[in-house]
Amino acid sequence: MWGLDWLGAVLAWLEAKKLSGIVLAVVTIVSLLIVRGILTRFIRRIVYRHAFKKENADQFMATWNYAWTAIIAIMAIISLSGSLKTLGISAGFLGMVLGWSLQAPITGIAAWIMLILKRPFKIGDRVIIAGITGDVMDINLTHVVLNQVGGTVAGEERSGRGILIPTAILFGQTITNYTYDVDYILDEVPVRITFDSDWDVAEQILLEAARTVMKETIEATGEEPFIRAELFDAGVLMRLRYKTRPADRQKNSSEIVKHIFHAFSKDDRVEFAYAHSEVLYRWKDADEYLRRLGLGG
Repeated sequence: MWGLDWLGAVLAWLEAKKLSGIVLAVVTIVSLLIVRGILTRFIRRIVYRHAFKKENADQFMATWNYAWTAIIAIMAIISLSGSLKTLGISAGFLGMVLGWSLQAPITGIAAWIMLILKRPFKIGDRVIIAGITGDVMDINLTHVVLNQVGGTVAGEERSGRGILIPTAILFGQTITNYTYDVDYILDEVPVRITFDSDWDVAEQILLEAARTVMKETIEATGEEPFIRAELFDAGVLMRLRYKTRPADRQKNSSEIVKHIFHAFSKDDRVEFAYAHSEVLYRWKDADEYLRRLGLGG
């Protein structure tokens, strides 16, 4: 309080000399430059250490410097009034206006800072954001750029279409990262077999198909493929599960299906269950009827 009283007295004296506006403008500029210098040094160290790409960090620092230059210029002009009250009210009003008019860009930059610090995903990860699946190609101040997975085709293969998702919406979206802390995900190939099929033979064929296709992955993870089964109306649903890289998911499952199909075709002990109808006739007194006709014993 004493400092403010002293500053007010000085400004009152300068007002009498018609110099208060100039002095207040100089004090404001010097104070803001000092604050900017301290914050810039701190922000620069964090941004360049954590940014995914140097050009994104350069873009952020350029935006940071432009914003500070504009703020200092505006506050210096307002300070020429020589009134602390006017300066305070103007600073509050300016902050409110900028916060409202630049809400989306400011939120986007805040989201970018969150991304480089928390790293919920990084460039190269396969993610689902706002219901869109894709591989992250870039993370800049305004957008996350995805190479869309699916979209033009069924399954999970890259379509080649670039999807730009505004960073400003990330705070309100659920983000799914296929490989948040591991490089492999669990995938499965469901195979339906009839009740008459040999369970052990079918299981052996499925596991052998997965071991053949996923040999390198099994060696890298040390995890063997396995089977989970359940009953359904027409037979047994056997779910062959194994670890795979997300980007290779579609290719690997296709190769496994190919191996299983050829193996089933060569073995009569197993049969695919499929939708069809069978009609079975059974006559309770068939033997007596045939005996009367002289056809039975």
